[in-house]
Amino acid sequence: MAQGRFKVGDRIRIVRMEGEPEYSGREGVIEHVSPAYEPAGILEQLHGTWGGLAVQPSRDTIEMIQQGE
Repeated sequence: MAQGRFKVGDRIRIVRMEGEPEYSGREGVIEHVSPAYEPAGILEQLHGTWGGLAVQPSRDTIEMIQQGE
């Protein structure tokens, strides 16, 4: 997924989170987006109301449910 596609306020569903099968099917609202920093190998991360772990759109499978305002 392209970096920057998701933003604070968007509602997403986690289809598959790498190494965390219990997160599959969870839904939530994005509260913070940590940008990627390619030179250091840091991936974009989405933080939100679905639980304690961040989603990495480049590794995990997620769906947009509703765009935020």
